[in-house]
Amino acid sequence: MSAQQAPDDPNLEARLARLEEIISRMESEDVPLEEALKLFEEGVVHVRAAERVLAETELRVEELLADGTTQDVDLDGS
Repeated sequence: MSAQQAPDDPNLEARLARLEEIISRMESEDVPLEEALKLFEEGVVHVRAAERVLAETELRVEELLADGTTQDVDLDGS
């Protein structure tokens, strides 16, 4: 879990899984407009959060590569 991630905040994998569910639901022909809009709004939230996680991860990798130290890397996220 990232230092800025709340305990109840879904991780990247959970966000991607939820995005797949949202896309699947929105692709069905029987989604009312109001539900589709709510799903879209939720999807935007997940995409933005996933982009943030990926940007933070990229920065961390760049920092690790720049200073050459990888001893303190917490691979399991705990």
